[in-house]
Amino acid sequence: MCLGIPGQITAITDEARLMAMAEVSGVRREVNVACVADGPLDLLIGEWVLIHVGFAMSRIDADEAARTLAALHDLGEAQEALEQMAEADRELAR
Repeated sequence: MCLGIPGQITAITDEARLMAMAEVSGVRREVNVACVADGPLDLLIGEWVLIHVGFAMSRIDADEAARTLAALHDLGEAQEALEQMAEADRELAR
C-alpha cells in the first residue's frame, strides 16, 4: 500500500531538475515535482500535493489536504492507543 502525505509547495529549488520545497506538517523537505508540473513551475508555489517517497504525485485542493492530514493524525492516535493496549496486555501476562 502506498501512502501519500499532503504537503504545500513553498518554493522552487532547482527548476532544471524539477525540484521544489514542500512543507509537510511544519517540516520542509525537497520533492520532485515532475509528475505535477504542467506549466511554469512558479505556478506550483502555494499548491497542495500528495507526496510519496520524495515525489509530488498529484495535486489536491486545500480541503482534501486538511481532511487527509486530520485522518493521518487520527490514525496516529489510534496506533498509539493500540500500542498502549498491547503493552498493558504484556504487563498482565508477566
